[in-house]
Amino acid sequence: MRGRRTFQLIVLGLVCLFLGVGCSGRKTYAPPYKAKTVPVKKARQANVKKALPRMGYTIQAGAFSQPENAARFTEILKDKGLDATYFAAKTGLYKVRIGNFAARESALNQAEALKILGLIEEYYIVAPEEYAVSKVETLGDGYLRNEIIKAAQSFLGVPYLWGGASPEVGFDCSGLTMTVYQLSGIDLPRTSGEQFRTGDDVDKDDLLKGDLIFFATAKGSKVSHVGVYIGDGRFIHAPGKGKKICIDSLSNAYYHKRYLGGRTYI
Repeated sequence: MRGRRTFQLIVLGLVCLFLGVGCSGRKTYAPPYKAKTVPVKKARQANVKKALPRMGYTIQAGAFSQPENAARFTEILKDKGLDATYFAAKTGLYKVRIGNFAARESALNQAEALKILGLIEEYYIVAPEEYAVSKVETLGDGYLRNEIIKAAQSFLGVPYLWGGASPEVGFDCSGLTMTVYQLSGIDLPRTSGEQFRTGDDVDKDDLLKGDLIFFATAKGSKVSHVGVYIGDGRFIHAPGKGKKICIDSLSNAYYHKRYLGGRTYI
């Protein structure tokens, strides 16, 4: 008899549970099921899929007080078939880096040849391990990004010059971004279109310092302008002939309308 009573209680409990009725006989409130929606934010890639080549050994020479003189020297080297770029050193002087050599001996031989030709006097060979990118494993990505920003900031106020004998030649936007990355040890392509195709896509909300941002400032929708993102919606770029390298904002109506996307290389 007791077993039968127990069985009835179990059956009654299951019925109550199924019908949503409590043991007291009162109906319990069961809110309608609604799946939780969690906003999903696109996660950034931890590592780029298209790893860019790193800089090898480079010749560093010259010490110019004016960027125009460094630009003229860069143009002379380019006319001789040499890759060269100038930059603002921490000393406040403008120096030039020449070539990208796989071996130190090759860089030394080229430097001595330039010295014999009278194009340079003193020089210094920059080794791959001296670049910021080689220190990422110990200091982290943040270190590299900060070094890229520092390099970009060193050009603020510099006239629109890029390897040219006159301001008309221009330090174009992609020349600036290429130089900034090369100074940190990443061999970025020369043109804005190549830089756009090489990097990994980044949503505007996910941009980090050191990423590059691209615009269509010419006719059509093709990439024609690039800048270095420095955080808080701002970027450093070479805006055009007759202007100096400066900081602008993505909220600026002109750039907001022409924004094409961001790319990361880190």
